[in-house]
Amino acid sequence: MSNPDLPHEWAKNAGYVCGGYRSLRILGLCLQDYLARRFHLLSPLPVLLALGLWCVLDTMNCELLATCSALGYLEGDIYHKEPDCLESVKDLIRYLRHEDESRDVRRQLGAAQILQSDLLPILTQHRQDKPLFDAVIRLMVNLTQPALLCFGSVPKDPSVRHHFLQVLTHLQTYKEAFASEKTFGVLSETLYELLQLGWEDRQEEDNLLIERILLLVRNILHVPADLEQEKRIDDDASIHDRLLWAIHLSGMDDLLLFLSSSSAEQQWSLHVLEIVSLMFRDQNPEQLAGVGQGRLAQERSTDMAELEVLRQREMAEKRTRALQRSNRHSRFGGSYIVQGLKSIGERDVIFHKGLHNLRNYSSDLGKQPRRVPKRRQAAQELSVHRRSALNVRLFLRDFCSEFLENCYNPLMGAVKDHLLRERAQQHDETYYMWALAFFMAFNRAASFRPGFVSETLSVRTFHFVEQNLTNYYEMMLTDRKEAASWARRMHLALKAYQELLATVNEMDICPDEAVRESSRIIKNNIFYMMEYRELFLALFRKFDERFHPRSFLRDLVETTHLFLKMLERFCRSRGNLMVQNKRKKRKKKKKVQDQGVAPGNVSHSPGELETLWPALEEQLLRCAQDPEFRTDSIIPFDAASEVPVEEQRVEAMVRIQDSLLAGQAPQALGLLRSAREVWPEGNVFGSPVTSPGEEMQLLKQILLAPLPRQQEPIEGDADEEEEEEEEEEEELQVVQVSEKEFNFLDYLKRFACSTIVRAYVLLLRSYRQNSAHTNHCVAKMLHRLAHDLGMEALLFQLSLFCLFNQLLSDPAAGAYKELVTFAKYILGKFFALAAVNQKAFVELLFWKNTAVVREMTQGYGSVDSGSSNHRAAAWSPEEEAQLQELYLAHKDVEGQDVVGTILAHLKTVPRTRRQVIHHLVQMGLADSVKDFQRKGTQIVLWTEDQELELQRLYEEFQGSDDVLGHIMKNITAKRSRARIVDKLLALGLVSERRQLYKKRRKKLAPSCMPNGDASLKGSWQEDPEEEEEHLPEEESEEEEEEDLEAEPVQGSSFLSAGNLGQSLRQEGLSAPLLWLQNCLIRAADDRQEGGCSQAIPLVPLTEENEDAMENGQFQHLLRKLGIRPPIPGQETFWRIPAKWSSTQLRRVAISLNQQEEEEREEEPELHPGAPVEHHPSEEHSPSEEHSPSEEHRPSEEHSPSEEHRPSKEHRAKALRALLSARKKKAGRVSPEVTSEEETSGDKEWKRVSKKRELLDSDEEGAEGRGQAPELRTPVLHKKKRFQIQDDDDDD
Repeated sequence: MSNPDLPHEWAKNAGYVCGGYRSLRILGLCLQDYLARRFHLLSPLPVLLALGLWCVLDTMNCELLATCSALGYLEGDIYHKEPDCLESVKDLIRYLRHEDESRDVRRQLGAAQILQSDLLPILTQHRQDKPLFDAVIRLMVNLTQPALLCFGSVPKDPSVRHHFLQVLTHLQTYKEAFASEKTFGVLSETLYELLQLGWEDRQEEDNLLIERILLLVRNILHVPADLEQEKRIDDDASIHDRLLWAIHLSGMDDLLLFLSSSSAEQQWSLHVLEIVSLMFRDQNPEQLAGVGQGRLAQERSTDMAELEVLRQREMAEKRTRALQRSNRHSRFGGSYIVQGLKSIGERDVIFHKGLHNLRNYSSDLGKQPRRVPKRRQAAQELSVHRRSALNVRLFLRDFCSEFLENCYNPLMGAVKDHLLRERAQQHDETYYMWALAFFMAFNRAASFRPGFVSETLSVRTFHFVEQNLTNYYEMMLTDRKEAASWARRMHLALKAYQELLATVNEMDICPDEAVRESSRIIKNNIFYMMEYRELFLALFRKFDERFHPRSFLRDLVETTHLFLKMLERFCRSRGNLMVQNKRKKRKKKKKVQDQGVAPGNVSHSPGELETLWPALEEQLLRCAQDPEFRTDSIIPFDAASEVPVEEQRVEAMVRIQDSLLAGQAPQALGLLRSAREVWPEGNVFGSPVTSPGEEMQLLKQILLAPLPRQQEPIEGDADEEEEEEEEEEEELQVVQVSEKEFNFLDYLKRFACSTIVRAYVLLLRSYRQNSAHTNHCVAKMLHRLAHDLGMEALLFQLSLFCLFNQLLSDPAAGAYKELVTFAKYILGKFFALAAVNQKAFVELLFWKNTAVVREMTQGYGSVDSGSSNHRAAAWSPEEEAQLQELYLAHKDVEGQDVVGTILAHLKTVPRTRRQVIHHLVQMGLADSVKDFQRKGTQIVLWTEDQELELQRLYEEFQGSDDVLGHIMKNITAKRSRARIVDKLLALGLVSERRQLYKKRRKKLAPSCMPNGDASLKGSWQEDPEEEEEHLPEEESEEEEEEDLEAEPVQGSSFLSAGNLGQSLRQEGLSAPLLWLQNCLIRAADDRQEGGCSQAIPLVPLTEENEDAMENGQFQHLLRKLGIRPPIPGQETFWRIPAKWSSTQLRRVAISLNQQEEEEREEEPELHPGAPVEHHPSEEHSPSEEHSPSEEHRPSEEHSPSEEHRPSKEHRAKALRALLSARKKKAGRVSPEVTSEEETSGDKEWKRVSKKRELLDSDEEGAEGRGQAPELRTPVLHKKKRFQIQDDDDDD
């Protein structure tokens, strides 16, 4: 059995015995041979000792034990592998793949020390066997997986937690075994050889091996240190330090630097960044930057201050012990009665100790402290900073310096690209933010060079960190089970944000002017945006001691201090600072009263309406018989309304009725015909072939019908409207962005609340453990609130005064001079106020807000008296009786809003909804305010049935024009548009919000229709809204708004634009109008040639054009044309909409010359100066054809007006096109004239893109080529041309 030539003999016997016989002697012999072979024991061990060790390995599976023994054996320093060593390694990989939830295979292999005794020797001695080497690396990567990755999280079950700790212990032994230069030398050599291969020579197996080596190094560095077992002090080499030193000696650090800086190896950037972060896990960047430079003066002063504090406390303790010494024996200390201090009963307290201990007497002595529940305990600190050995710190310092100089910018750029393109794993952005904070702090502490960290020194980086910080904060509030993990990620993001601010602050004192200018630009952008200013307020208000450790609060206080200091200095240097301001404006839903009349309208009796009808009928008949009567400019619906177009029929009837009542017969008839085209279904507004007589009867019915009208909101006090708006959860919210002048004190007042003050007091309690800078930040903020804002009473709190008492009685109070001075200042203010206001002592028991502070200092009732003019009037007995009567009459009606009905019937002083509800509760008619909550406001979670219903409704209405509107109309549980849109996105039914936009019908211009037909065609087009990324809190109800400015004027709207342009010419604005027309024509040419589809700004370069852009009438013309005005606070110039095509742009340019065309309409000949162009269908010889460049090549002689020639040519083309369209529509176009004019029109289409040419069918092309030369009229060309344009618009 002990024959070394039979490697499996002992294993076979052991397996045979374990599977069948239980012979103790055979088992002992098997184990004796196994131990002799495995642990190199030349002399046989006793059988009992073998059986004792078997008790340790009795849980090991026999097959697994046999597989491990088949790997090989170590003889001296030489490892002899077995012939089937490779198969055994693969078997172990297979066993690990199929292990159970308790990780039994992993625990058994760790207990058998397979990695230390077999895998590492195979790795170092059999590197030339590539298949075996690859398999061993693969097995080691699996064995060294983090315990958290194996179990998912720290188990709460005791048995599973025991297994977790076992795996963690094995990983710590693996880390100690890897701390050798020989092991990392083999890994470094292999990695170096693989990186020498070019991309064309590198195989897929080589890339896998590179990744596995990096993962192995990552896994080993990730193993946490066992501080209790190591018991290492600072400046002593721990296991982690020995591992770092082995990496340095093997040259692995140089390979990491190469991978970081090489542009060809960017696919390993995330692995490298993770390894680097684990290398510097326990290091402090400021301390690391000062290694080897001697002790700095600041460090010496800090150490001296700490020693002085310790010396003062020691002397105070000595004095206390000296006073406690008594001449008498301790047995004769005596007992004393403390007069005035009652015990549990009516007697005074009896004190059984010496008088010198009376100062420390407390009623809490001897009591058991109250046990704090686990869910309420404060979060524990996880990060531990220690000082490594000096040689390790020197190596790490040099590594940091070289990394910053050569690798930081390319590596961080590659990682940021992976993160933005979502090519990284979940939560990989935390390594990015750690590297940002660590290396920027090292660069700032070592030798500040902004160029080394320029990749992360931008506003985009601020935005990236702020977005992740906000996301972590929101996830911590929603994912309560993983709140601690989200809080740690939140702390990392906060550290990165703090270091970004510190670096920008350091740039302010840089001697380079360019660096200071860059800092000013960054600060200008950061202080302008509202999100960056609101960030700290939100973090303070949502600070939770259960999830955030004390270090998070310390970093938050220091970051806020730095931000306020930079903001205050920036405001002083600028004088006045304009910042962005966002305000939520709530628009109430319009309430419809059945059979009601709007308050502004006068009700008419049926008799009065009958008397009005004859006069209206005559006007309507004249309009109906007028052949020139057009309805193109009349739109029967409100495109900007949140009500879908399909639901605006009643409103259209109301508009028709209002027009009839106002005597506007043409307007009423036009609305009726337009509404018939928009809503043809059901013949509500008549059939398409309705006769004039039928139209008259339909209009009469609309006039006499009692249509429901909208109730106009009653104007009231501003405060009452705000109270009512806050109660409406289903209201539409519009975030208005504007600019305002920034006031630093107003911003500072936002911090004057009890939540923020409580967080500062919590940090101040540990003033002894805080650094001097942290205590300064706390004192500075409290001083700002108390002195700068004059709110000393905000700090009048008993817990804070107890802390002041502890501070003032501290023997080392001299080391905290700033805190002592501030405490005396607050106490002095309190006693001065207490002399006037005796209630101040009671106010000490409560945290206060600004209103209470004002009452304490200015007198109670001052807040109410100061705002008495905004308070609601008292309820009279008559009003209360009416309120009670209305409530009792309507409270049992199902499906009715009781409060809304009461408000509609109250005939006294206008009341808000909140006032009615609160008074009902005060009168005892209702139990609680919650009884009046509206249905649908409390629905938050979606049940499975509701999700299935939503999916069914989406599939049912997916092909309709308004998917979201139909879903909201038919869904059972009523929800807001925002909730439904978010759920559709979450279920994956839609990929983007744009798919849920309503599709609108828009009328085509008469010139777009063949044969002059002006009837409405069903041209469907999606809404052009785009989401604004800078408004995260904006509700998606506003996504339904119609962007009317982006629609060009069409049809008869050209006439009004032309009239407006003629009036502007009479005022002397001809040159700005010509400039505007040239801009539109140039934009049309650019879009026709290059397909550009972005909004084009109108930038006036001359003083005359600039004055015109500020003219109100000129701006009215721009709005009439559909040019979009600038967004306040974001844009400066008016913009040509991105959705306009080249044809639409030319059509708008034509409308500016409407009046001039009418004057020239009677002249059959064109302007002599206009160039004559030939029809493209005319036959020319190749020698006679000219290219466009030759056709428009300028001559050497130019007239003074030569530079305006392109605009005149475009203007002439536009005039001819409009003239041709009008004459053709009126039927007055002769074939010769039409041919000549259409030839000039076709010239404009000579440079059509290939995409549009491919849209034409071959039949149409052949037909056009065959007919155009004979008829000399390009009618088919024009029709086909407009069809192509419409298809492009729809696309």
